[in-house]
Order: sequence, then structure tokens, then C-alpha cells
Amino acid sequence: MRSAESIRDANVRYHDLAAEHYDSKWGINYDEVGQAQVIGKLGKALGHEPRRYGRALEVGAGTGYFSLNLLRAGVVGGAVATDISRGMLDKLEGSAEELGLLVETAACEAAELPFEDGSFDLVFGHAVLHHLPDLEGAFREFRRVLAPGGVMAFCGEPSYYGDRIAAWPKRGASAVAPLWRALMGAGPRPSTNGNAGGGNEEERLERLVDVHAFTPAELADRAEAAGFERVRVSGEELAASLFGWANRTLEASADPLDVPWAWRVYAYRGYLLLQSLDRSLLEPRLPAALCYNLLVSAHAPA
Repeated sequence: MRSAESIRDANVRYHDLAAEHYDSKWGINYDEVGQAQVIGKLGKALGHEPRRYGRALEVGAGTGYFSLNLLRAGVVGGAVATDISRGMLDKLEGSAEELGLLVETAACEAAELPFEDGSFDLVFGHAVLHHLPDLEGAFREFRRVLAPGGVMAFCGEPSYYGDRIAAWPKRGASAVAPLWRALMGAGPRPSTNGNAGGGNEEERLERLVDVHAFTPAELADRAEAAGFERVRVSGEELAASLFGWANRTLEASADPLDVPWAWRVYAYRGYLLLQSLDRSLLEPRLPAALCYNLLVSAHAPA
């Protein structure tokens, strides 16, 4: 069993290293497509179209994918972004300045938020809960800093069964990666730090930062135990995630400079197309537990 301190240390080091190229790695942008993606995910978590929220807190904000897009779209009036990685927050602040957006930032842990009780109308996050060693403490803090009737919404959390399903395309892509590189004219990914075959420090740390995969019942129980009401857990994506993980596994095997632009366009557009298939066909019919991502929302008592 890894200690909370070792989990925190791995997350800080990994996200500091990843910050500079994080947006390009995950295809993050702040145009109309990015805004539609974020609003759509928040709406799925809530079960309805998001209304306008006055003051919002993003936990584990990273480079600002959710906060900055919600600000640009006018869904939130003001945003505070927290993360344990100062490198991620520096990148967020740079993007906010380029976009002409005002965002407060605070480097802190989710279980120790430096804000007064009832400070926010919305507490939200994307792909952050599965990194947290102290989930109980974090949910209590989300509840504490929400104003009466305020809303909590977290998206992009790996489901227990979806995570296991995604292992299949990852293994398949690893097996065919040498052939794929030959077809793409790409060389193998360089190893650094003298760790041939083991990847560089960022790649090593990336394998240590994910510490949870959830069932819908587990997420609902966490929220209810913290005092939330009207808890809602739903599922998102299956086909798009399987496609995406296969492509990311192939790309991770190659020198990034050798991956053709045409391939990146294909991977991005294919992902968006399969997202549409998931939304229209699979998500309404599949149990949430079988989707790759889980979304949870709840309300503070009014």
C-alpha cells in the first residue's frame, strides 16, 4: 500500500514535468470546439444544460481545460483554479493571459482547500478524483466550501470495468506498434535518463499517479457520506475511449516528431465521430459502469 505522501509526490513531479506539453498531448484547446466539449460534459454530469454560476472552483485544474473554456463560454462568472502542481498552474495562468481571462490560482491539496465556508456556487473538476489519496477528506472539503444549494460536478473519472475493457486495445496496439511505426515512417520513442526500455522520468511517474477506478455506487457513497443531496452518477464514452487509447498507445511508442500530422488529424476527428456515436447510441443504453468515464454531480443542502 502506497502512502498518501508518495502518491502526492508522484503527482506533483509528473504534472510539473508534463505541464509544458500537456495541452498538445491531449488535444486541449479553447475555441468553440473546446467550449462545446466542456459544456457538454458538465451538462451530462448535471443531467441538464448548465446554468450560469457566479463563483466557481476547479479542483485539480491542470492547464485550465475546464475553467478557461467555461469562462470563455460565460457559464461561470469568476473562477478559482487549484492544483498541487505549480507547473500546471503556471501554464494555466499563461493561457489565461493570452485569452484575456482573469483566473485566481492556488497550489493546494483537494483535502485542504484554503477557502472560507460557503465560498462557491460550483465546485467542479475533470479527471482529478482518481489521483486523490484522501477521497473522504476531499469530498468533505467540496461540501464545506459550497454555498447552500451549490452544485458539485466531476467528470472524466475512470470506471472500474471501463478501465479493464480499455486494457484490450492498449495491449493490441502495443503488439502492432512496430508495424504501425514502419507504416508511418516513425522511429521508436527515444529513451532518456539512461533508462533504455524503461522510459523517461515522466513516463515512469505517469504509471504511478492513477490510484482509483470507480464503480457508480462508490462515487455516490462518497458524495452522500460528505453530506451531499440529489447525487447523480452517469457514464460517458466507450467506443471513443477504446479508439483513443489504442491511438495514444501507438503514438507513445514513436518519436513524437515523426508522427505525421495527417495521422493526428485522423485520430482527433475519429475520436469526435465516435463520441457522437457514444452519445446517440451507447450511453443511453449501456449501464454507467460499462462506460469508460464516470461523471458525478450533487447539491449542497439548501
